Amino acid sequence: MSTLNRLSGSTALLAFCMATGALAGVMAQPLGNAAYLIGKLYLVVVNMAAMPLLVVAIFFGLRQVLDLPQPGKRISLTLALAVALVAGGAVVGTVLGAVVMPGKHLSAQEHAQLGELVWRQGSALSEDSVSLLAQQDGQTALDGGASRRESVMRDLLPDNFFRVLAQGHTLGILVATLLFGLAFASLSRERTALLDGIFESSYRALGIIIDRANLMIPVLAFGASAYLTSNAQAATLGAMGGFLLCFMLSAIALSGAAMALISARAGMPMLAVLAEMKGPLLVGLASGSATAPVPHAIEVMSARLGFSRGVAELALPFGAVFMRGGAALYFALVTVFVANLYGKPLGGGEFALVAAGAVAAAFVSAGQSGVANVAFAGLTLGLLELPVEAAGVLFVAIDLLCDGLRTVLSLLCVCVVVAWVSEGLPSERAAEREGTAGRAPLQLVFSGVQLVLVGSCMAMAGLLILLLGIGLGAR
Repeated sequence: MSTLNRLSGSTALLAFCMATGALAGVMAQPLGNAAYLIGKLYLVVVNMAAMPLLVVAIFFGLRQVLDLPQPGKRISLTLALAVALVAGGAVVGTVLGAVVMPGKHLSAQEHAQLGELVWRQGSALSEDSVSLLAQQDGQTALDGGASRRESVMRDLLPDNFFRVLAQGHTLGILVATLLFGLAFASLSRERTALLDGIFESSYRALGIIIDRANLMIPVLAFGASAYLTSNAQAATLGAMGGFLLCFMLSAIALSGAAMALISARAGMPMLAVLAEMKGPLLVGLASGSATAPVPHAIEVMSARLGFSRGVAELALPFGAVFMRGGAALYFALVTVFVANLYGKPLGGGEFALVAAGAVAAAFVSAGQSGVANVAFAGLTLGLLELPVEAAGVLFVAIDLLCDGLRTVLSLLCVCVVVAWVSEGLPSERAAEREGTAGRAPLQLVFSGVQLVLVGSCMAMAGLLILLLGIGLGAR
């Protein structure tokens, strides 16, 4: 089993599977489709086990964070950093789009290719395309803005916890879990001892399920690569190559910056931190699932990098769903690309709307994965009165290429929050320094005479004990 674990986490093996999958998509399409089906089954199993595991992790994380000094400031700092990093992703995407202007310098042939694709498919997305890694309610997100907002509100504040649990609405599940976890953490440990044992056993069992399921990641990489090469149109990918290059390079650069921050907070070389985090990063890159890498990331951030386990167990499950820095970057670049494609001039006010809309879309799309994210680009496009159909038609075709990097960047943003908050608040560190300053350590110093006296006393005590033992034995 250890050999299989090493192989499933091997970067070389994943690269080999992706390369052979691309060949299979061209030369042996049935084989690629079968592997892709197995990969989707892997996602089903992982999401089935990951959701209850994240629920239990939030219970434990809340209790441990509330036991830390100044928990209110820590939670407030976590929320502030989460919002700041998501906004930072949107701003970087907007600024990069303003500088590079993807979609503006297309050739006449590329422009005609994309225009024909949008005109041919119209406002309706292919059902087969939308079903790719989408949640059941991904298509409904393309409806009017009012229905989308109502759906989000129902998920955010569910009136029936068991309904959202049965329907798999991640957003509602985590909100209800947070409320229940706060009540659970307020109880004494004596009252929750039995439940703690049940949660601990469940936590370990679900972690084992996910570890075993992650052995299928090479198959998923093979199948996803085969699916992409067998279904994608070379002309469409070539026309959107500027957008893909811009998004991928910016996501990699931001991921490197996040890794550098984590390395600085951990006090370890960046390559050592990267080696420790390779497992969850590969899971997120290959699967595109926001929840699949979280259990492994909790273990790495706490046990291997030395950050607070309570903060990791609270921030990582919740942040994987809500804190979508990679999605904010993606939505901003999508909006700039569509605006340039349709020849709409963008000024300072329009770019500000792009950044604000990307932040809103990143938070509103919480709980969605795969091509269901494409639908929420309509929030930003609507602010600029751009056709929403363009996002649905054009970006469904390439979303599989963007999904993994988008997930990795979002995961690293959450890890940055964990690393920052786990160090402790500045006031706590200052108080600790003030409390320890001026206090000399206790030292025991003996002179030679004192040592002789202490040794004589110990020898006499030993002799008396020996004589007492002999006397008791003689009687």
